[in-house]
Amino acid sequence: MTRYNVLFLCTGNSARSIMAEAILNQKGKLIFSAYSAGSHPAGVVRPEALHQLEVAHLPTLGARSKDWSEFANPGAPPLHFVFTVCDNAAKELCPVWPGQPMTAHWGVPDPAAAIGTPEQIERAFRDAFMMLDRRINLFLSLPIASLDAMAIKKEIDRIGQQ
Repeated sequence: MTRYNVLFLCTGNSARSIMAEAILNQKGKLIFSAYSAGSHPAGVVRPEALHQLEVAHLPTLGARSKDWSEFANPGAPPLHFVFTVCDNAAKELCPVWPGQPMTAHWGVPDPAAAIGTPEQIERAFRDAFMMLDRRINLFLSLPIASLDAMAIKKEIDRIGQQ
């Protein structure tokens, strides 16, 4: 059975991409290995993102904010899919990924930019988590092994618009 590597990118790699990595590593663990990185990593993972993972009973051990260059260096896992989850990262010039992985943009509003009461901020993180969870569930429903590259690209782009 083929194992696919997926990289989730965001500017700070402190919330959305971290949550997506954890969700896919749990739900898709039989055929996917998920990673996350940022173009300008914050250096810390937002506690609100870790809280959402804990509430969903997903592991948080090892979650860290890292630079996307780690995945363009020799010895990095070969990537099959690269998803940007924030508009800033989608507009930036990405490193050249060895092996030409399939890419798509799955924009999710930035919960780290939320302002308001603690409840409003928690809701922003919960909403981002739920949006990522829904998109990952749709991604996992694709018969990837039996689709050609163009069909997969069309479907993952469609998922990013939901």
